Amino acid sequence: MAAWLGTFWDVYSNLVLSVGTNALLALSIWLTLACGMLSIANAGFMALGAYASALLTVDLGWPFPVVLAAGMAAPALMAFLIGKPTLRLSGVYLAMATLAFGEVVRIVLLNADAITGGALGLNGIPQLTQWWHVALALVAVLLLLWRLRVSRIGRAFEAIREDEVAAGLMGMDVDGCKMLAFVLGAAIAGLAGALNAHLTFFIGPDEYGFDRAVEILTMAILGGIGSLTGPVLGAVILTVLPELLRVLQQFRLVINGLILVLIVLFLPRGIWDVARFRQWRDAAARRRP
Repeated sequence: MAAWLGTFWDVYSNLVLSVGTNALLALSIWLTLACGMLSIANAGFMALGAYASALLTVDLGWPFPVVLAAGMAAPALMAFLIGKPTLRLSGVYLAMATLAFGEVVRIVLLNADAITGGALGLNGIPQLTQWWHVALALVAVLLLLWRLRVSRIGRAFEAIREDEVAAGLMGMDVDGCKMLAFVLGAAIAGLAGALNAHLTFFIGPDEYGFDRAVEILTMAILGGIGSLTGPVLGAVILTVLPELLRVLQQFRLVINGLILVLIVLFLPRGIWDVARFRQWRDAAARRRP
């Protein structure tokens, strides 16, 4: 058994750790969706965290914990700066603005050859990320978001998502709650980027483009945003699925888009829908003699 586990880990360790980093990304966009904001900037925030941490490691040799903190701080600061004008928008306009921000980040990384390596990316990043780093980060983020969700701020998020105008009339700080969700989501995406950069040895601008942004959104929508379990489940499915369908790897984006369309049509609340599970349980209880 031990030999089998060792062989499995040698072959699939990167896949397992990628599940963890993708779960962090799905949770980062869940946070903004929970506050009623359709933000698609998380790929850009992930890029900022990845490049900031990688450059500090390669060029300056900073300790890994400090590098991870910097990988979270850089996108959080950027989110705060762009959040002031951007969060005045809503719906599809907010999605377009945040998507444009992600593309700006990618283009800047692509053209800043002297710092980022340009199209060639950054090579030779030390593989410092261990399994317990990813596990600890995921558990810490889940605990933080769970505590936030059951707090007064979490209830304010829910009220803003349901009706922003009514929440404002009830005295809630709508702008402050939106900014908090936006900045915290950016920090979590940056953490995922920093962990991923020190896992894969190499990062390049093309990894953080439109395709990545859609993939992160699909993870959260697929699993469901009604609970913290949903985004994690969506991340597991969309990370493992390409391995199971390796022969269709070139159609990965088509498959992701098809999944998103089917989920929106038939499971609008995602796979992990607590309300639907309760209905099934109550129906089963009524059928019992």
